[in-house]
Amino acid sequence: MSHKLMKEAFVSNHNGTSVLEITQGLCFPSLCILCRGLLIILSQHLCSSSHTWRTGFFIDFVFVIVPVVTTLTILASFIFFEYLAVIIFGAGLFYQIYCRRTCYARMPVQKILEKFLKTSLESEYIPAISCFRVINSAFTAVAILAVDFPLFPRRFAKTELYGTGAMDFGVGGFVFGTAMVCPEIRRKCMEGSRFYYFTKSLYSVWPLVFLGIGRLIIIKSIGYQEHLTEYGVHWNFFFTLIVVKLITSLLLIFLPLNKSWIVAVSTTVLYQLALDFTPLKRLILYGTDGSGTRVGLLNANREGIISTLGYVAIYMAGVQTGLYVLKKRSYIKDWIKVTYGILLTAISLFVSLYIVQVNVEVASRRMANLAFCIWIVASSLLLLSSLLLGDIILSFAKFLIQGALVPCSWKLIQSPATNKKHSESLVSEAERNKPSICLITAMNRNQLTFFLMSNITTGLINLLVDTLHSSTLWALFVLNLHMFTNCLIMYLLHLQDRTIKFW
Repeated sequence: MSHKLMKEAFVSNHNGTSVLEITQGLCFPSLCILCRGLLIILSQHLCSSSHTWRTGFFIDFVFVIVPVVTTLTILASFIFFEYLAVIIFGAGLFYQIYCRRTCYARMPVQKILEKFLKTSLESEYIPAISCFRVINSAFTAVAILAVDFPLFPRRFAKTELYGTGAMDFGVGGFVFGTAMVCPEIRRKCMEGSRFYYFTKSLYSVWPLVFLGIGRLIIIKSIGYQEHLTEYGVHWNFFFTLIVVKLITSLLLIFLPLNKSWIVAVSTTVLYQLALDFTPLKRLILYGTDGSGTRVGLLNANREGIISTLGYVAIYMAGVQTGLYVLKKRSYIKDWIKVTYGILLTAISLFVSLYIVQVNVEVASRRMANLAFCIWIVASSLLLLSSLLLGDIILSFAKFLIQGALVPCSWKLIQSPATNKKHSESLVSEAERNKPSICLITAMNRNQLTFFLMSNITTGLINLLVDTLHSSTLWALFVLNLHMFTNCLIMYLLHLQDRTIKFW
């Protein structure tokens, strides 16, 4: 067997793992991000000098990226102990902050909480959405390289037909995260005729066309290993994004944004009915001749082309979520209600997922069926709610320490119910105007560039390193170097105030 075939066999024919294990690993970085914020607040209080960009990058890399690497590799079977260790560490940090608080030092905790709930927020964006997109990007960037090393658990690899693997979440999570910040929600490109708006959407996807064709040419020309049943012979993730963007842009021209959830539900239910009661499922699995032929454009790329319907449903669910979360709210108590609502919806969807998998069909990334769409949306909402909860806890810690500055977090402003003197002490003018220099903001700013860089470095490493026979220590070194390099490039671009965008 050639080396290429060995690598293809190494990442193929896997059945995934439990939804619970994936959910635990997915939400773990949100706890680490909370600890990062608490550590920054405490260190600022103990040390009067501010962090340099090098120190800030190191802290962000250790608390945001390293946990993703370890959770997907050497500590994959010890997630409970990871949670326990980080919870103890975070609780210790929070206790120190509370004991050293400079605001409301002599006030009982109940009164402090009452005042905190009346505090309002000032933010140009929702930090939880940025963190969601960054976690998914880091998760994907680590997994696409780690899967080629023996230390990556095979149960986390992409599933062949049915099941849920950790890597199966990547594409769906990327689509959901992109939808939450789409131009329609941010009220951009809404001026002019509908035809003008749609032509702007067409123009915006040309870089994806370039990237999709470029990836196809490079993969075929160098004989790089491929997982054929993932998208097909010629199709790839960039082509899926193009089709999803065009279809959803057309839908959102004619449909109100607040009805996106109806489109999402209708699309995925009708698609599942087509899979169950028409030859569509047989076409995806076995081709038009029933023997797995790859002759013809449709047969060659049947998985990628047909599964796009599922991703359209996920995108529309993301639009509905983004519309709800990005709605302007002033007070902490309002965001607690939002967090509770999203968490409740996520739990309801997980219950629905269980019912669908028992009575209809198990989740399938290859088909992007009803169960798969429910799983992606439920996991995304759970991650988003955990990040919102972390933001609220972090805001309370900032509320206790005068002048605390945490990049990529809510900025607190005082409510009318409290006195003006303390209002000025909550957040200084410097904090309001200070740019957010951190790895999270940097990766969120150039998300597509980061994804492209990760794919390029993954390809180079696979061409230069014998991943199949690498030791655990060497694999960990390569993975961390891979992430460190790409993250540093994004960080330096952010320091230079540069966004890589072609449209």
